Amino acid sequence: MWFISALGSVALIFLTLLDSFETTILPRRVTHRFRFARLYYRNAWKLWRWLALLIPGAKSRVAFLSLFGPLSLIGLMVNWVFGLILGFAWLHWSLGTSLHVQEGAIDFVGYLYLSGTTFFTLGYGDITPITTPGRALAIIEAGMGFGFLAIIIGYLPVIHQVYSRRERSISLLDARAGSPPSAGQFLLRLVKSSSLDEVSPFLREWEQWACELLENHLSFQVLGYYRSQHDNQSWLAALTMVLDTCAFLIIEVPGPHCYQAQLTFAMARHAVVDLVLIMKRKPHEHHSERLPPDRLQWLREELRAGGVVLASDDAAWPLKQVRIMYEPFVNALADYYLFKLPEFAPQQLRPDNWQTSAWMPQAPAVGSFPTAASGETHF
Repeated sequence: MWFISALGSVALIFLTLLDSFETTILPRRVTHRFRFARLYYRNAWKLWRWLALLIPGAKSRVAFLSLFGPLSLIGLMVNWVFGLILGFAWLHWSLGTSLHVQEGAIDFVGYLYLSGTTFFTLGYGDITPITTPGRALAIIEAGMGFGFLAIIIGYLPVIHQVYSRRERSISLLDARAGSPPSAGQFLLRLVKSSSLDEVSPFLREWEQWACELLENHLSFQVLGYYRSQHDNQSWLAALTMVLDTCAFLIIEVPGPHCYQAQLTFAMARHAVVDLVLIMKRKPHEHHSERLPPDRLQWLREELRAGGVVLASDDAAWPLKQVRIMYEPFVNALADYYLFKLPEFAPQQLRPDNWQTSAWMPQAPAVGSFPTAASGETHF
């Protein structure tokens, strides 16, 4: 029986180390079925999501949801540490390690105490092993604890850096595409400020952003739960806006930018499809139409008034077919993470986030700045 018990403790230590290695160090997606981190996040998020839906206020609900990412990461690390401490205590107990105890008899709680003080290298000395195998095991645990905590501490800045890089591009969408960002507002503001010649550099930048998003969210799945600074922004809303823009340009606006739009669309769709697969979500249609026919017609008329040459009006069906390629996937991610998807061409314009600062007596109108020459210019 002691051999089976020892084997179980070694298995616990190995599985804990393997799970932490796959989560923090391994730079690729883990495909095997049984994994503690996946089970932990699936059940913890289910409970957190259920509690969030009980909160009546939208702002309070979003604030509550924003706590899950950082807290869940701390909780996962605590579980790893406890698993290792429990595993070594179990191994000491299975092997019957002889201990020097200052007072009282030793039981499993005493072995757990020994394991904890050894893992954190506290060195109190009130309970110490007196046999060579026990001392060797204590040295192994102390070295493993020192290295494990160093790796975990180094993991946190990596998460923060990746999150900051992701959010930097999202914040830039505020003045370019509105808050929340939409393809309609982005195209209209771009046309009013100059022309669609500037769209290709923008699409190249967001092709790279979508690629980084895919790699980072597959390697560090906790990033999906990290929410943006503003309630009306999210990484999924930005990704959806880019897909909407590419779909519209490919079908409705023929020109030299179409090839770059196809490349960006392919990368962004690759990201949403892989994220849906890794999160094991089921793609589905949304209960409401994100681009009603009247809003599509309005967007066409506004772009034509800005000098953009569009395809014929019978392009609505091809546009719908392209949207079917990605909308069910973004719908699945929005339902899972409790994100709100942006409208394709919003009916009601809202002030951008930069226009809602409390210190401004009166912000300019949406999409306009006062100038000395003409009094107002649109972007």
